[in-house]
Amino acid sequence: MLKTTPRVVAVIPALNEAAVIATVVRAISNANVGSVIVCDNGSTDDTAREALRAGAIVVSEPVRGYGAACLRALRAVDDLKLGADIVLFVDGDGSVKADEAAALIQRVVDGADLVVGVRVPDLQAARALTWPQRVGNVVACVMIRGLWGVRMTDLGPFRAMRVDALRRLKMADTRFGWTVEMQVKAIQHGMRYAEIPVSTRVRVGKSKISGTVSGVIGAAHGIIGMIVRLRWQEWKSRHAALAETPSVAKNTLP
Repeated sequence: MLKTTPRVVAVIPALNEAAVIATVVRAISNANVGSVIVCDNGSTDDTAREALRAGAIVVSEPVRGYGAACLRALRAVDDLKLGADIVLFVDGDGSVKADEAAALIQRVVDGADLVVGVRVPDLQAARALTWPQRVGNVVACVMIRGLWGVRMTDLGPFRAMRVDALRRLKMADTRFGWTVEMQVKAIQHGMRYAEIPVSTRVRVGKSKISGTVSGVIGAAHGIIGMIVRLRWQEWKSRHAALAETPSVAKNTLP
């Protein structure tokens, strides 16, 4: 169990969110978060400048991709020696309520390794989750339950994780498979997983994923492909381990 007042660092990947990023940074900064790192993922607007003005640490990752931006921000956590105990992942589009970060953080303090916020649309924001997001979540979670027997209900990006646990996962995906990679690898490592409901509002601006056909196709391919790839790698590892284990018969002296 973590100390009751852990050092929390928020990671916000952002692409062309100048209209709202400052609001997000200020709100998260007031949610018992020690530092806020915004990774500008090749924006063509003033996202980086607005985030900096709002008090964030801003780093740049010109190679587009949600996972690439998260990985760059996590490198900054180490490079700047921020001493983080927990990393809070937040979207920079204004779709989350910053005051709900406390519940995610507290669940980690209480013993969870990874806590995912399950998105519950506000009554005033029925369009907060688009149909591709809803369908994609259902398909991915059904696959995870079928392959690993663990019930998950969302791949929500609003999440918190212990830093020591996160390092064990050796995250690698640079695009759409980032969130599901984290959840599946947590299962594979036997980590303590939890979900709590969080509000979801209609994002500011157009989604880079569900707002375009190419984004929807890319996300579906990335998420489903990641699940299949991780299961295949797991099977190969187990098969190789069994093949290398000498049988009782071979070790029995005549």
